[in-house]
Amino acid sequence: MKTPADVRNALITRLGRRSFLRVAAALGAGAGATSVAASPAAAQPREILQPGKGPIHGKHYLRSTADQIRWGYVPSTTSEPVLRMRSGETVTVDSVSHEGILEDQGRDPVAYFGGHGVRRADVLQDAVAIARDYSRTPRSFDVDGPHVVTGPIHVDGARPGDVLKVEMLSLLPRVPYGVISSRHGKGALARAASGAAPDGITVDEVMPPVSTDGRPTGDPTKYGNVSVFTPVRRGRGVLKGGRKEATFPLRPFMGIMGVAFASAGRMTDPALNSIPPTLGGGNIDIHHLGVGATFYLPVFAEGALFYTGDPHHAMGGGEVALTAMEGSLRATFRLTVCRAGSSDAPSVAFHYPFAETRDAWLPIGLSDPDGSQGGQVNDLDVAMRRAVVNALDFLEHDQGMERAVAYAYLSAATNFEVSQVVDRTTGVHGVILKEHFDD
Repeated sequence: MKTPADVRNALITRLGRRSFLRVAAALGAGAGATSVAASPAAAQPREILQPGKGPIHGKHYLRSTADQIRWGYVPSTTSEPVLRMRSGETVTVDSVSHEGILEDQGRDPVAYFGGHGVRRADVLQDAVAIARDYSRTPRSFDVDGPHVVTGPIHVDGARPGDVLKVEMLSLLPRVPYGVISSRHGKGALARAASGAAPDGITVDEVMPPVSTDGRPTGDPTKYGNVSVFTPVRRGRGVLKGGRKEATFPLRPFMGIMGVAFASAGRMTDPALNSIPPTLGGGNIDIHHLGVGATFYLPVFAEGALFYTGDPHHAMGGGEVALTAMEGSLRATFRLTVCRAGSSDAPSVAFHYPFAETRDAWLPIGLSDPDGSQGGQVNDLDVAMRRAVVNALDFLEHDQGMERAVAYAYLSAATNFEVSQVVDRTTGVHGVILKEHFDD
């Protein structure tokens, strides 16, 4: 008697993986499709996902505790792992959003969210503990990254030159609310360091308005930053300003997914700041990386040392105000090692981050792939050029397309999108539709 797995594998062999996924999705609840099409992502929790409570889909489970997370920094290539697992296994991570616990919000999530009508029982216990107890590194609001980074995870067998394949299996909102923040000196419309307006806008068009900039006080609670509490109603984010209300769908994804890239002796070394993405991934902020997506990362350390953070409930391309709709998620990943020289990962991924969804390949370009090291480049033109080159390399080496023809194809049929403009290192990604390459 054939098992559901036997049937699934036979269908994949006959139809090809992409065609199989489309058929399974189209059948939905149809006979024979339910067991293969259903996934943990379909189960939306009806409760606050406090640590250890509610559905946990992975074989391993990693909490975000104050004595293990890094606040504002990512692991180095010599960091001690907080979890070890085998290649191909799954892990569920309780990520914690930084919004609501930061210094400019009072570093007291019970008081901050309580001021917006959230009951004490509906504030995450791990967020409270991190805000109250974190002491692994001194906190400097003006220097450190804002993100709560969980990890690193050692994946057995991973070594420099390999690729870590990160599959997003489920992303469950832990709370029915989030925060969208705009801070002085940051975002698409920020004032330049000199105090003048950046090219293209006037001082009057800077956001938040220059007149509200209280950074000279040295007290983050008086900086004049703007944090907009964003409740969830009927599965949608809600924003009301003036006479108009906007609601928008939640599309959860993890903004930070990375492997250890920089070698540094101090946890607070600038090369480990959590804000700029690097060749090791990190704060990549690509909103396509929801459930069903795959992120490929070149490995630079034994065990890869995977980490994650910066959970988002929703984000528009560019993330222009500075943050997305930030909200804690329970994320389940499958982590698999792809050997150097194999065809288990796109060829580009052995030297540069690369992403994939069910429908598209996403070549990525960063303006400064070394992050904070050696100065910071945030030129979108640089990011765009690298995304195009990586797209050409993928089409030529993985799809067998003549390079000149591939260049023409990208111009005619591929959208290049701005990932984000707010993380010091800017990002661009292409969206190459798989349906254009069906056999």
